[in-house]
Amino acid sequence: MGGAVSAGEDNDELIDNLKEAQYIRTELVEQAFRAVDRADYYLEEFKENAYKDLAWKHGNIHLSAPCIYSEVMEALDLQPGLSFLNLGSGTGYLSSMVGLILGPFGVNHGVELHSDVIEYAKQKLDFFIRTSDSFDKFDFCEPSFVIGNCLEISPDCSQYDRVYCGAGVQKEHEEYMKSLLKVGGILVMPLEEKLTKITRTGPSAWETKKILAVSFAPLIQPCHSETGKSRLVQLPPLAVRSLQDLARIAIRGTIKKVIRQETVSSSGNGLKNTPGVKRRRVRRRRMETIVFLDKEVFASRISSPSDDNSCEDLEEESREEDRAPPPEAKPAPPVNFLREKVLSLPLPDPLKYYLLYYREK
Repeated sequence: MGGAVSAGEDNDELIDNLKEAQYIRTELVEQAFRAVDRADYYLEEFKENAYKDLAWKHGNIHLSAPCIYSEVMEALDLQPGLSFLNLGSGTGYLSSMVGLILGPFGVNHGVELHSDVIEYAKQKLDFFIRTSDSFDKFDFCEPSFVIGNCLEISPDCSQYDRVYCGAGVQKEHEEYMKSLLKVGGILVMPLEEKLTKITRTGPSAWETKKILAVSFAPLIQPCHSETGKSRLVQLPPLAVRSLQDLARIAIRGTIKKVIRQETVSSSGNGLKNTPGVKRRRVRRRRMETIVFLDKEVFASRISSPSDDNSCEDLEEESREEDRAPPPEAKPAPPVNFLREKVLSLPLPDPLKYYLLYYREK
């Protein structure tokens, strides 16, 4: 699947193309897509294809096409504080984008069948938290991944506000998928070759909307153990955050507010003074004759009283060129004001690093 939009040179250009094609339609979804670089979830030798609107698969590792993820994110109608379950969580790319919208008080769980993909997703998540320039701009709901078949989730597990399944769901499993959803929740899944959005409007009431035609590999059926019993998947408990973690969230939030206030104060009314642009003097010159010779053009100028100062004009032109500003240098990398502010606080270094989630930059 994919190929609906043009390839980009980088992540931002890919998002620009998805917006232009109306796959990305809301600001929250756009911010999440720009914050997580798709190429970071590719193996190094395949990164040249990261910004194409194509699915990618290598062994058990798989990424859907950007246009599919865009439609999924828009259809889920994500809001801060919701609970999300990703069935077939794969590399964790989608779960990380969702976590940026859910915020620190959301729930972000993923179920993945293959242990090697779980390990890959954890490595990519750790890399994003440690190195991404976008991490400090958001309050992140970190995903938790568990191994197992998503058709064997324990029946005593909690229901979720939002559920996505990244594999083709057979019709006989539709009711099972619906049972994972809270009243008022949204389920997005490929059902009968259509990406489908199902909203639970009541205990036994549903609204169904077909979004677009898709082609997904079907869900893998459970393999029962030798005893004939299924291996139930236990999802992570809905744990309450520790007081220490809540304090970190509150402190970071307060510092961000201070930074925003300082930015507004320093910019005044928000209008920047545009530096004056020096207009270069243009002298019009009349042509006496134009001669074509072997496809080349030769022109001679009519002399005029103003031409007596031609030498002066040339000298003035030369001086103007000497005063011309140098070519613009490459823009400096963005400053992480939150990090600078935390590091400037009169606190012990271990506490500063804790507030920064022990990030490398």
